[in-house]
Amino acid sequence: MQEALKIMRGMAVALVIVLYAVLVHHVNASGQVSLLGALLALAPLLLITVTFSWSITSKLIGFSLVMAFCIIAWWTLPFIEQHTGLIFWLQDIGLMLILLVTFARTLLPSRKPLCAHFAEMINGGTLPIAHERYAYKVTVAWVGFFALMVLISSLLFFFSPLATWSLFVNFLTLPLVALMFIAEFMVRKQVLTDLPTGNVLDAVRAYLNNSKNNSKRTH
Repeated sequence: MQEALKIMRGMAVALVIVLYAVLVHHVNASGQVSLLGALLALAPLLLITVTFSWSITSKLIGFSLVMAFCIIAWWTLPFIEQHTGLIFWLQDIGLMLILLVTFARTLLPSRKPLCAHFAEMINGGTLPIAHERYAYKVTVAWVGFFALMVLISSLLFFFSPLATWSLFVNFLTLPLVALMFIAEFMVRKQVLTDLPTGNVLDAVRAYLNNSKNNSKRTH
């Protein structure tokens, strides 16, 4: 029963993501100023604000942050309606830049490459030298991928019709990320013979469990 609920929850999240992408592309392709476009542009920012506020110990402060966001959003609504495309673009490259920096900062000499960290979670211990070197190269590849996505998104936004940029961002970004995972897995099978039995979802679960445990210890 619990497994079925997880599947249904995952399907619901996927449906919301697809519906959001379709609505955003519809707004961008129409080229018309609309309240729907403004609300869609504000939705991710509201979600981030609510999530951050929920994590704050003081519920009063968290509630105040949400209310402040709503007031600012209402005050700037006319501007947002006129520049929804710009806001969508800033959100897109903002996410890609966050991912780029998250991966890139782990390539510094004093840090462990992020892909090596994930691999250790799957493997349950220290990686062999060959795996560490490969994980470093994969981390570099992801940094290059996110940088390329930022470049393509920016070029399309400024030098092509908004509908073309929207089509790329809303319907090609996730498939390209999935293709990157598949390509990396195929290369890994050829380069490394003693692969861990886990996969990227195992790493995500391990990371989330580790975050929960750390959160419990801090409280």
